[in-house]
Amino acid sequence: MTTVTAAVVQAAAPLFDTPAALVRAEELIREAVTAHRAEVVVLPEAFLGGYPKGLDFGITVGSRTSAGRELFRRYHAAAVDIPGPEVDALAGLTRELGCHAVVGAVERQGGTLYCVALFFGPDGYLGLHRKLMPTAAERYLWGQGDGSTMPVVDTGTARLGAGICWENYMPLFRAAMYAKGVDLWCAPTVDDRDAWQATMRHIALEGRCFVLSANQYLRRDALPADLHPVQGDAPDTVLIGGGSVIVSPLGEVLAGPLRDGEGILTAELDLDDLARARFDFDPTGHYARPDVFTLRVDESARTTIAGAGGPAGDGR
Repeated sequence: MTTVTAAVVQAAAPLFDTPAALVRAEELIREAVTAHRAEVVVLPEAFLGGYPKGLDFGITVGSRTSAGRELFRRYHAAAVDIPGPEVDALAGLTRELGCHAVVGAVERQGGTLYCVALFFGPDGYLGLHRKLMPTAAERYLWGQGDGSTMPVVDTGTARLGAGICWENYMPLFRAAMYAKGVDLWCAPTVDDRDAWQATMRHIALEGRCFVLSANQYLRRDALPADLHPVQGDAPDTVLIGGGSVIVSPLGEVLAGPLRDGEGILTAELDLDDLARARFDFDPTGHYARPDVFTLRVDESARTTIAGAGGPAGDGR
């Protein structure tokens, strides 16, 4: 029997304070590995750079404000460059600890920000996935990723992939990732609804993979005092309510969902359960019907201008 100990971290990400966020990420990964013996650690969406829950950036249809532009400037300044010092620091940490980690971040590439999942391992930085479709108002903060950043990382014992928040609702994206042989589906998120739990169990069952969902737990008092989220300014107002969870390939909840605070969930994953689960269902194998259905996936990098110092927007 081959097992992997997985951990999902539920914690608040400091907003507009990337040095503090990096220290916190390092502490949490180290705690998951040393105290919980985790071999794979998943941190929430936008942990480095922050998720500005409840802020409107002064936008109405057809109009922006000076205050909103200044708020975006602060958010842009807090994002991380890839490559960059934050990535180097986390790469050094996973090399030291000999673990794999998937860390949510906000990437800065010129004037555009991307929501990303960063992959790290015993060999350091392994690559990134850019969120393909920012959700609702996220679209005025983040650009769209393309098919060139949909990696599946082989750890030697299992294959890691990531779907960020509402990407998990994109059936064609899921099918493309299943075809790459994902064993551990990592789902960094800020979706704290009860319905999210059904989604995580469905993906585990549909993909016949383990699902590791890490969510933030964020209260108003973790934000800078000059910000005013729509949820209110009472210090104990919960902006993101957690719900991190670990699910087996047959849809069984192995740990969580975690509510009402920060914490680290762990589970020992029996990788033999992957074959047991795929015995009667393999979504892109024996249960597929290629004579009826096909999916074309374009994994090329999309650039606006080529030949002027390298492809624009290439942060891999």
